[in-house]
Amino acid sequence: RVLLNRDTSLVGKSFANSHKYLKEFIKILPFEMTNAQKRVVAEILQDMSEPRQMARLLQGDVGSGKTAVAAAAIYIAIKNGYQAVLMAPTEILARQHFINLKEYLFQLGIKLELLTGTMRAKERREAKERLKSGQADLIVGTHALIQEGVEYKNLGFVVIDEEHRFGVEQRRKLLENLPDVLVMSATPIPRSLALTQYGDLELSVIDELPPGRKAIKTKLMNASKRREVYRVAWGEIKKGRQVYLVTPLIEDSEALDNIVSTTQMFDDLQQIMPKACRIEMLHGKMSATEKEEIMESFRRHEFDMLVSTTVIEVGVDIANASVMIIENAERFGLSQLHQLRGRVGRGEYESYCILVAGDRSKKTQHRLEVIEKYIDGFIIAEKDLELRGPGEIRGTRQSGMPDLILGDLRQDIDIIEKTRDLAKRMLEADPNLNANWAKRLKNELRRRSEAVGFRQII
Repeated sequence: RVLLNRDTSLVGKSFANSHKYLKEFIKILPFEMTNAQKRVVAEILQDMSEPRQMARLLQGDVGSGKTAVAAAAIYIAIKNGYQAVLMAPTEILARQHFINLKEYLFQLGIKLELLTGTMRAKERREAKERLKSGQADLIVGTHALIQEGVEYKNLGFVVIDEEHRFGVEQRRKLLENLPDVLVMSATPIPRSLALTQYGDLELSVIDELPPGRKAIKTKLMNASKRREVYRVAWGEIKKGRQVYLVTPLIEDSEALDNIVSTTQMFDDLQQIMPKACRIEMLHGKMSATEKEEIMESFRRHEFDMLVSTTVIEVGVDIANASVMIIENAERFGLSQLHQLRGRVGRGEYESYCILVAGDRSKKTQHRLEVIEKYIDGFIIAEKDLELRGPGEIRGTRQSGMPDLILGDLRQDIDIIEKTRDLAKRMLEADPNLNANWAKRLKNELRRRSEAVGFRQII
């Protein structure tokens, strides 16, 4: 990855008066930043003040305030005369970011624009014109931001959310003019894994949650206790709260006999829940417009219970939702379960996450107890690494140890850090790796890599 990015790591943008603009931004916040947020903002500002291109990974647990940190950096870039972009992998997430960023930046006079693939042709054309003319300061969107015909007047700062969901070419298109880059990950990653998967990025971690946030109560339950689970849900709905129920499948499958589907659960709940309970369904086969309309309706509390697949896994922010029920919890990874749990507990109310397990084998029980026991996403990520292994080095396999054994990512973090620092120093000395020592090193790496079937050396 460092080699792939070596041609864009030399000269970037340099932003001035960052502390002055940061004070302006902090004044409009309805809360005080945590110490961790302040530290991370300082790290980002230091990078932005330098002439080289910033390339930084921002990590933080669910609800740690990553968006506020990104908004501060975006504001500073815009006040320096540049445009900024935030690219998200899904339309639901892009719209959520647009709503959140508008809350922070609109009152500071920043002109925001939303650009997604499902906008009407006329709306999209007009939005593109505003990007090209510089009338738009901040552009939030999906991959539509890098489609043909999208031009920016003066792009200087890029935020990429959930970077792993985009291809290399998609990212490259945004980075052609050497903007500063902030990559956000909603999924906590163990430091050892972050150093290998994101070795080209500096790492900032928000390791503190805002004060006063109530811990979500998590309970693991048998599928035979579903009625009890629904009573808890109805009790919360009667208090005026809202409920998510997530399933692993959209429709029933003969091959997966004991797995609950969204459509079947939606039909069943219409019969099981009291008639006063308003229920809606959401899944990935719906159009982006349908999904957005349903989420907006849920946000306005036009119904009480949303039966959904994992399309709501990341980014959905509805403060009134206080219960997350996850059916067939054994079918989800720990990271997914933690992200889904993070959809509740975003307001002032006591919140609950109920894991309904169909398979209660010893292995499943042990894995799900990690979610029941821990609320810290970084601890969960470390436990997940212990249970599953880091997966393939380039991220294409989801479990097991890598085919190319470089060492133990759980124990060899010191060696990994030293190796990463050495690689950075080598690139600083010879960015294009043209020196004789670099050529010899590449040849040796290529030879060893091909011997074990790993050919991603250039």
